[in-house]
Amino acid sequence: MVEALIFLACAGFIGSVFPFRYAHLLAAGGWVAIVAALFTELPYYFSVNNFLYPTFAVLAIPFLAITLRHLFRADPELMQLSRAAALAFLIYAPFAFIPSLGDWLINLVVGQVIWMLEMVQLPVSLPVWNIVARNGFRTEIILGCTGIQSIAILLGVAAGVRTTLRQKVAAFLLIAPVIYFLNLVRNTFVIAAYTEQWFPYLSEIASNGEYGYESFFWAHNVISEILALFVLIALAYELFIIIPGLGDWANDLYTIYRDDVLAILQRLRLVSR
Repeated sequence: MVEALIFLACAGFIGSVFPFRYAHLLAAGGWVAIVAALFTELPYYFSVNNFLYPTFAVLAIPFLAITLRHLFRADPELMQLSRAAALAFLIYAPFAFIPSLGDWLINLVVGQVIWMLEMVQLPVSLPVWNIVARNGFRTEIILGCTGIQSIAILLGVAAGVRTTLRQKVAAFLLIAPVIYFLNLVRNTFVIAAYTEQWFPYLSEIASNGEYGYESFFWAHNVISEILALFVLIALAYELFIIIPGLGDWANDLYTIYRDDVLAILQRLRLVSR
């Protein structure tokens, strides 16, 4: 189901790039599909006590409502955002929909993470090609552990405005190698924390009934997610320096969403005019 929704989102965003009468409707369909995919994944995120993505799902509802409102009017700023999403999907889709390519990337990450673990004197075994084991604890490396989603999103954002060749190269070098390397560090940290049981705390909120899961919860669902958020903010700031027009576009989008949110709150009498 999730794969089908992601495919529909991909088709909608890519279709919206072509200049024809109903391009804005395809873009709207893309946003609906991606938000629906996020909600479809909620049972999984709840099962592993990951509350960040459920929070994103809740925030996605007003975001989607505002986005659709402006897309139905073919707002150029939102069409530009949809084109950025199209590029992000073009980068991500081959790894998601071509098993051999996705498996190649996962295998590459697994090998490099094992090397990093050995560098810090934490040797592991590999009972399955993408499962790292140590001290009786097993961690599966999946496509979401490779950083390709974050790389695709930021590259799509960087391409949201017109840029010179120099800016394109600088943006790519800032995004792809940095996120890829930091993601290797993140995976190494999570596996080390889980297999060495660094954070066996507050089982009432961190446990899913699996022995030792608390350390994985704190390392993966809390510490890594918070640090990743700060990294993405820092990279976005650097992108605004490299591509000044990107900051102007981001400010325009912020103004659109801020004004609509304030208008909604005013209608609900939650804020004064």
